[in-house]
Amino acid sequence: MTIRITYLATVITAFLFLIIGNKLAVSGAVNFQSSPQEIVRAKVQRIVDRIENNFDVFNEHDEYDDFYEPSSMIQGYTIIFEAKITNGKRKGEIVTASQSSISMLPSNDRDIFEKASILLTYSNFQWYFNGFYRISGLIWLGVLFVLCVLFLGRKKGVNTILSLSFTCAAIFTVFIPAILAGKNVYIMSIIVCIYTTVMTLLIVIGFNKKSLASVAGCIGGILTAGIIALIMDRVLNLTGIVDEHSRYLINMPGGIKLNLRALIFAGIIIGAMGAIMDVAISIASSLWEIKEKAKDISIKALFRSGLNIGRDIMGSMANTLILAYIGSSLSVVLLLSVFSNSTLNLFNSEMIAVEILQALAGSFGILAAMPLTALFCSILYFKNTLPKSYENG
Repeated sequence: MTIRITYLATVITAFLFLIIGNKLAVSGAVNFQSSPQEIVRAKVQRIVDRIENNFDVFNEHDEYDDFYEPSSMIQGYTIIFEAKITNGKRKGEIVTASQSSISMLPSNDRDIFEKASILLTYSNFQWYFNGFYRISGLIWLGVLFVLCVLFLGRKKGVNTILSLSFTCAAIFTVFIPAILAGKNVYIMSIIVCIYTTVMTLLIVIGFNKKSLASVAGCIGGILTAGIIALIMDRVLNLTGIVDEHSRYLINMPGGIKLNLRALIFAGIIIGAMGAIMDVAISIASSLWEIKEKAKDISIKALFRSGLNIGRDIMGSMANTLILAYIGSSLSVVLLLSVFSNSTLNLFNSEMIAVEILQALAGSFGILAAMPLTALFCSILYFKNTLPKSYENG
């Protein structure tokens, strides 16, 4: 009964944090969309026409002749089609819209086709193709994931889905609005990481010695990764401008000034949090089982066992973290490799330097979490710090 009350209190506290955090985060936020465009879902009924376009604008400007060949570079087409709106106040209405493509500006979407589910934008009294409707596919995949987790995890699966929902909500309802409202990125990222760590471990594991040791080790690892990031930010003379998206963030509407270097810090600790948490809970659970089976084991021996377990985990977790960063930026790495004539210049670019920093700082966090978790386990598991009803969660 006591455990259930504690579990319920944890869930309620996590929920209240999101509500209060969102209210505080959005205070002072700027409404960036002064005149929002109308965007609706629709289904393509038929293709009306395909118009080939040739733009010879550069023929009139000799200074561009060395860079562009008008006959081959500036070409494109426009597809005219009819679509039936499937949501909103215009539901059932059939409209005529267009999709344009220019050869020198590759489209983010493939050409439309009949029966395709799409989004349309209404602007300047005309309908334009906005993109294929992808949310339904993601929803079905998400539902399948939830069912698999519930089927395999049972009660633990419910806790996993609940903690994952709270984590996503913290990012999108507290952290991001706070940044856009001009709040301190460093403070907000640390608060969200601590909240996510404590909430996840208490919900998934329960309020017991394993979760307390895991929380302590995980927070220690996250803070280590953050300290490494702060130090290397100075050493590497980072600006925070790592890609074209960063450049757009420099001049935000409403006078919001974003600290791009702080965004690098936030990306490092949030990105490393999952792997660090995995290491911490693996060591804590393993040491708990050892302590339960070997009643006469000493604190020193338990600590050494934790280090040995951590060494086995270390290699796979470091690989997981580094490969995750490489995989997420693979297109960028390929692009820079193609257009860079020097390996030295390639690895010296800020974009690559930040990716390497993220991987290494996160790996340092994992390394710190290992002995810290083992240490806290050795102390907590030999002390009667909790009532008996909480020992196993």
